[in-house]
Amino acid sequence: MKFISWNIDSLNAALTSNSKRAQLSRLVLDRIDGMDADIIAIQETKLSVDGPTQKHLDIIKQRLPNYKICWRSSTPPARKGYAGTMFLFKDIYTPLVRFPEIGGPDTMDLEGRIITLEFEDFFATTVYTPNAGSALSRLPERQIWDAKYRDYLRSLDDKKPVIAMGDFNVAHKEIDLANPDSNHFSAGFTDEEREGFSHILDSGFTDSFRHLHGDIEGVYTWWAQRVPTSKINNSGWRIDYFLVSDRWADRIVESNMVDSGDRQDHTPLVLEIQ
Repeated sequence: MKFISWNIDSLNAALTSNSKRAQLSRLVLDRIDGMDADIIAIQETKLSVDGPTQKHLDIIKQRLPNYKICWRSSTPPARKGYAGTMFLFKDIYTPLVRFPEIGGPDTMDLEGRIITLEFEDFFATTVYTPNAGSALSRLPERQIWDAKYRDYLRSLDDKKPVIAMGDFNVAHKEIDLANPDSNHFSAGFTDEEREGFSHILDSGFTDSFRHLHGDIEGVYTWWAQRVPTSKINNSGWRIDYFLVSDRWADRIVESNMVDSGDRQDHTPLVLEIQ
């Protein structure tokens, strides 16, 4: 099976805007369209409480005519038009769709951050992990989230193998970002966040990219939009992942980044597993 995961940073903009960035987003969508994935996970959809409009659905249907869609948006009292996730899966599949709440602090459970698909032999789950914030204002809550999310993944793994995908908002090791020395106190590279991610891996999960590619350097999934030269200079971070239950690690065939051309921000990931 082939999986794609992408933090799209506003599905509405990618589908309907005429901005230069939206045009670049649609070029990435064109690339995804041609990859014939079985399952596509999208994070940071930023849709309203009501989810995709009919216009959105029509555009998606035109691009991906043989897929079913499930989505989850941020709901009050959480911020409107914030976070949000979506799954598209080929219409030959009939998974059980769940929208779990994991006991996250603050409004995190209401921000549309997790969707899980249950298949006969495995779980596929997507996550948009909360950001600790530019001043680390949400770091204490983020630590609680990481522990709760680890426990959630472990509870799934107790039943059947798990493929967890999405924006985990953490660069795990120094080789996972271009400038580690100057970012040790930055959101996404604090000791607390890195330790939380280590605990997830230690509970029975494999970082699929590192499993196949070892300690290769200079491969990232995100480049800051606010720094115009970040992608040109490859000053990026690897904060998006496919995690696979350890007992399925030997089934991983491919785990790579999809070329997103000139578009900055997140790039999609692709996983192929037997």
